[in-house]
Amino acid sequence: MRITRNLEFQTGSKEEKLPYETTDFPYVASQAELDDYREPFVPWHWHNAIELFYMESGQLKYHTPNETMVFSAGWAGMVNSNVLHMTEIQTHKEKNIQLLHIFEPKLLAGDHGSRIEQKYIMPIITSSQIEIIPLSPKVSEQAVVIDLIRRAFFLSEEEFGYEIKIREALSQIWLHLFQICSPILRDKTPVANRTDDKIKRMMVHIHEHYSEKISIPELAEVAFLSERECYRAFQNHLHMTPVEYIKSYRIQRARQMLADTQTPITEIGYACGLGNPSYFGRIFRELTGYTPLEYRRKWQNRDKK
Repeated sequence: MRITRNLEFQTGSKEEKLPYETTDFPYVASQAELDDYREPFVPWHWHNAIELFYMESGQLKYHTPNETMVFSAGWAGMVNSNVLHMTEIQTHKEKNIQLLHIFEPKLLAGDHGSRIEQKYIMPIITSSQIEIIPLSPKVSEQAVVIDLIRRAFFLSEEEFGYEIKIREALSQIWLHLFQICSPILRDKTPVANRTDDKIKRMMVHIHEHYSEKISIPELAEVAFLSERECYRAFQNHLHMTPVEYIKSYRIQRARQMLADTQTPITEIGYACGLGNPSYFGRIFRELTGYTPLEYRRKWQNRDKK
């Protein structure tokens, strides 16, 4: 199982870069040691892959555009394909460890257009009502699925037939999830489109131009929206204003540069669109609790250990 202590994203995007060993078997099992991440949260992002997770210990809050859920030790869940989500650590009384199965839908669906894809995969991954599925150990039907998720982590990559066994285990889990979701899938009530490309388009624009001045009219134009619709999209999907998101993303990039490079702090402020050292230092401290220099020393010294 792969140990992860940080996330990587596609260039110019907030689509997570997934560490598949090979493209011909798009699956990875990982143990996320969340306390070792540089921040107590994972920022808003998405991926085409399905995210099945089990909370080994600790407590984690998931945010999606329409849901906020807390998962404690023993709970599990599924984040649907291409759903925007972020997570926040909720406790420091114990280690926060999350086990994850990450896999592309095609691993179970087989050929595009296959009966399996049409009958069992597409109804879920295209459902705008299914962003995240919580699984509680206190509900017998859900406890069965949690047990299947946990047991699948014990399969060894060295075992003969490992790939087939993993796919079989994930298929069993998927069938249970399909049954749990059946009432939702039968509900034909129209809802807002979950896979809203407009907010993602604006996010990508920010990620590509964060070092420059970004105006709200410019951002709205990227997604063919009015300024009012732009504000509404950010509030509805990310629960913040466009200005707040731009600022938070610039600070994320500054954190990365402070921890991973020797670039002078003055240059980092300008490179991240945060201006002169005085303003950069003030905004950085407001959002992180550290001065840029303190943050650099903390993470560069820690990474040397």
